[in-house]
Amino acid sequence: MDPIADMIVRIKNASDSKKESVVFPYSKLKVAILDVLQKEGFIKSFGKKGKKIAKFIEVGLVYNDGTPKIMGVERVSKTSKRVYQKSKEINKVKSGLGSLILSTPKGIMTDKQAKVENVGGEALFKIW
Repeated sequence: MDPIADMIVRIKNASDSKKESVVFPYSKLKVAILDVLQKEGFIKSFGKKGKKIAKFIEVGLVYNDGTPKIMGVERVSKTSKRVYQKSKEINKVKSGLGSLILSTPKGIMTDKQAKVENVGGEALFKIW
């Protein structure tokens, strides 16, 4: 099972069901991705809960007048096929309304930040 795909699908399904928050297992990569999503305004908040082996992350979701902020997600790079993009190959998602989340040598960042930093990397997923 792909943990990143599991995380973004859980967030999407919870926001479609009008849930206030969603919970999933903890990892440092997920926390880095959630930090970027929070800065972009796709999620309200997130926090680590539990101890040692039983750690998990609780994410607060954002709604605009009852409609979810996250309308869709699409996993780009999978475990079976990795997708890498150079900084010049990075295109806008939904005409700039969405974001492409990348794993770069400078950390997890959006397509806009990667263009400014002039770095490429593994395209993890698109969110809009």
